Amino acid sequence: MKFPGKLGKQLVISSDKLKEKYLGGKNIMDDFYRKVLTAEQGKTHIFSIGQAGYIIKSRSGQLLGIDMYLSDCVERIEGHVGFKRLLPKILDPFGLEFDIIIATHPHCDHFDIDSMPQLMSNKKTHLFASVNCETEVKRLNMTDRNCTYVKHGDHYDCGDYSLDFVSCDHGNRVPDAVGVIISIDGRKIYETGDTCLRLDSVDEYKVKGTLDVMIAPINGAYGNLNEAECADLSYAINPKITIPCHYGMFASHGGNPGLFHKIMSEKYPNNAYILMCLGEMYTL
Repeated sequence: MKFPGKLGKQLVISSDKLKEKYLGGKNIMDDFYRKVLTAEQGKTHIFSIGQAGYIIKSRSGQLLGIDMYLSDCVERIEGHVGFKRLLPKILDPFGLEFDIIIATHPHCDHFDIDSMPQLMSNKKTHLFASVNCETEVKRLNMTDRNCTYVKHGDHYDCGDYSLDFVSCDHGNRVPDAVGVIISIDGRKIYETGDTCLRLDSVDEYKVKGTLDVMIAPINGAYGNLNEAECADLSYAINPKITIPCHYGMFASHGGNPGLFHKIMSEKYPNNAYILMCLGEMYTL
């Protein structure tokens, strides 16, 4: 890349130098790993990795990753610029060793086909994936790994975590997609999965007890909640904090956190929420 230099000369800066200056270069991942690994023990932490991907770290240090998109496979598969990755990668699939990984459905921005075999290569990590992910697990020759296929209504205890898989509605093409309520360290984190607004399911979520966190999409495309619908769901469920997701990664997905902020501020001023940036940590 060239920038105008003194006396009309051109100053040439390599793309690697630019990354190092503005994004930390190779260190952008190292910085994130350090943040995760050194996060204070004795507290529960949530880290945003973009799209609908999050990492949860328990008080004892166990790591759970959910719907982590780490590669560029969506653009390769879809084949157009609307699915080009617009957020930098902050996590290499070999960078952290997870105790649990959850994939709520087989869409590649939730079940990353380029990264999942690497994430699971240690043969320690346990994968909980919706039943319609089984085809991909077999295609990727991962049948020797620790895989459990889940549907709504299933409950599992795994290390520090209790997992209650709940219903969601991501359309007829993905009938077995799930949401999940993660119980950890006396807190409950509800990740809706990709879903449209189904207020008739609110009682199913509330019966699990008070929710400390709700993570839900706002992109309003491909069968997902839009900004107003996420706000309405937040009001109906009344979690202690709402975290919107599923925006910023792809141009074709949409999602406007500014509009969500406006709706929540004007319509539901008593419902707390945060807008997490890439790599940010939120401590419960």
